[in-house]
Amino acid sequence: MSNQYGIDLGTFQLKIFDKSSNGVQTCKNAIAVIHKDQMYSYGDDAYSMYEKAPESIQVSFPIVNGVIADFDNMQTMLLQVLNHDLAAHLKGADVVLAVPNDITEVEKKAFNDMFQKSKAKLHSVMLCEKPLADALGMGIDVSLPTGVMVVDLGADTTEISVISLGGLVLSELLPTGGNRLDDAIVGYMKKKFNLVIGRKTSRELKESIGAASVGRGGSLEIVGRDVVSGLPIPMTVESDVIYEGMKEELASIGASIKRILEKVPPELAKDIVYSGIYLTGGTSKLYGIAEYFEGISNIKVNVAEDGETTVARGLGKVLHDPKFQQYGYTMKSRIFS
Repeated sequence: MSNQYGIDLGTFQLKIFDKSSNGVQTCKNAIAVIHKDQMYSYGDDAYSMYEKAPESIQVSFPIVNGVIADFDNMQTMLLQVLNHDLAAHLKGADVVLAVPNDITEVEKKAFNDMFQKSKAKLHSVMLCEKPLADALGMGIDVSLPTGVMVVDLGADTTEISVISLGGLVLSELLPTGGNRLDDAIVGYMKKKFNLVIGRKTSRELKESIGAASVGRGGSLEIVGRDVVSGLPIPMTVESDVIYEGMKEELASIGASIKRILEKVPPELAKDIVYSGIYLTGGTSKLYGIAEYFEGISNIKVNVAEDGETTVARGLGKVLHDPKFQQYGYTMKSRIFS
């Protein structure tokens, strides 16, 4: 069957695996609304309006801290991307959605209802725990009796999981990620230089010259608003400044990784020491972050080649590989008489 879709509703990026092309389509998970209830734009176009739109246009991100915060806008945008951008054949299609493990059943049901409460007449809607999809997307056989530690550094959340025999031995969802790093840079620039910048500018600084340690080198010229004069001024920012802004948030993530490692059973800990920690997610692209976590844990860190799409590619395996189909499940409706 070619109309099979694996969907990762990330806070910053929407990723969709399409079986017909065997590829992953990505776009910004943002929507612009006008007159409070009419979609004006979505995806990359909507994100380009972020922090620039007039009051009449609201640009928002429907996913917050890994869960659906705006159901109607998320459903509208998702169906638009599938129908318009992918020309998806949803009638009779199989869909599997990735969900964080450490969220409530009600929050998981919202993911399921994206399609169950739509007009699309699908063949099946399944959910898959995000850490399992992450591991599968990195080519790890999660069905083996071997301990695997996966750290998914997303935009709003960091999910740290230990997997063995197709199940989650330990899992923790932290409310910190790339957006917190961006906000830390914004706060540091204001505190240190009396310069107010937007989150998009801080993201550009992080991606262009940011690093998880000092000494990367490089600089970038930006424009911000001077707190004293109130006027916009240009400033050249050095790489080490960005590290200083992010270091407390990075240390917090590192401390959480150590805390999970301390809870791992000894036999699984041995496996993790030999195979290393697997790092994925969009924030895993930060320069020097693997070496940073290696220094904290004294364990080798393997960084996914394309961390943003590992979940979507893993969902593709759940859809079409018989060996891994068991990791997709349907939500049961409970009726009390």
